[in-house]
Amino acid sequence: MKKKKFAIIGNPISHSLSPTMHNYWFKKYNIDAEYELLDIDKNEIQNVIDKIKNKEIKGINVTLPYKNFVISFLSKTINDANETHSVNTIMLDEQNNLIGENTDVFGFQAAYLKSIPNQEKNDKKVLILGAGGVAPSIILALLKSKIHNIFLSNRTYEKSLFLKKKFKNLNIIKWSDFSKELYKFDFIINATSLGLNTTDEFNNDFSNFKKNLVYIDTIYNPAETKMIKYFKSNKVRTYNGLNMFIYQGQKSFYLWNKINPEVDDELLKLLESKLG
Repeated sequence: MKKKKFAIIGNPISHSLSPTMHNYWFKKYNIDAEYELLDIDKNEIQNVIDKIKNKEIKGINVTLPYKNFVISFLSKTINDANETHSVNTIMLDEQNNLIGENTDVFGFQAAYLKSIPNQEKNDKKVLILGAGGVAPSIILALLKSKIHNIFLSNRTYEKSLFLKKKFKNLNIIKWSDFSKELYKFDFIINATSLGLNTTDEFNNDFSNFKKNLVYIDTIYNPAETKMIKYFKSNKVRTYNGLNMFIYQGQKSFYLWNKINPEVDDELLKLLESKLG
């Protein structure tokens, strides 16, 4: 039997640990498969899609900046991908339809929201920074977890309004104004790529935060962005995106292989050893 091939597409993508994680699970469950990075431009997506249709590639993950763009290539989207209009997992179904699913919603819920007691969720006020690829998944994860008091700010105001069309009860704050509002929020979630590169960072003032704030950064590599370091130094509880990354990958692996892979200590140590 020919070795199964899987991949992740995006740009930039060198920071991704998806190959490390999936190849670990392939080995653990004796699956003859390999997973690779495909750093591609928009005009190369059709070529990858054709390889899935021709069964040269069994499935792909999708990361920035293509989570919305790939939808036009698919036969249909299902489940959470329908509501978010954001796809991070692609595969063929039994009728050879090209299916897009979203496992980021599950990833965010499993990583950060399951531990919050239900009685506390109604009172939580959340600020999401960024309206890009992962933002709709975070909004849906919060709504599914019964957290409804959600605010969002994005550098391009029009992009925020586009998200408000999808999620009617979303509150929008202008990028230049959110610093003044910080003291109101229990959670701040960074859904931008700011912090992925050391040259590209927030210029906003974050000093006006609530005492018992929780800060979540969807970036996991580097493990500590400047924002995480800043909040840690101010005794704020912080989380990077590693757990979300692991749980979204766990669900993708299940969709492709019908095996729910274990998140064991060896995997965690392996991933942590590769973080910047």
